Amino acid sequence: MTRSYRPGLGAFIFFSIAFMLGVYFTFAAVQGDYGLFRRVEIAAERDALSRDLMQLNDEIAQMENLTRRLSDTYLDLDLLDQQARSVLGMIRADEIVIR
Repeated sequence: MTRSYRPGLGAFIFFSIAFMLGVYFTFAAVQGDYGLFRRVEIAAERDALSRDLMQLNDEIAQMENLTRRLSDTYLDLDLLDQQARSVLGMIRADEIVIR
């Protein structure tokens, strides 16, 4: 009498649940809130914000330079002349305006 071994329903359910848990955790590791795709998105956003920050720091440095050049302690006559021409619409006596 040979009896063939056939896995029961319990083994099938166990492996089905184990497989489903494996699929769920793999999906969560790739596309979840803390998954690989989200990590790549965060890195790209960080790089873009770093570039924006560098650009804003350059603009701030330019504005600080212009402010310093127009301060009471340091006066740049060329910059003062440029500002008077653009803001007030002034010209020198020896210049000719062509419209």
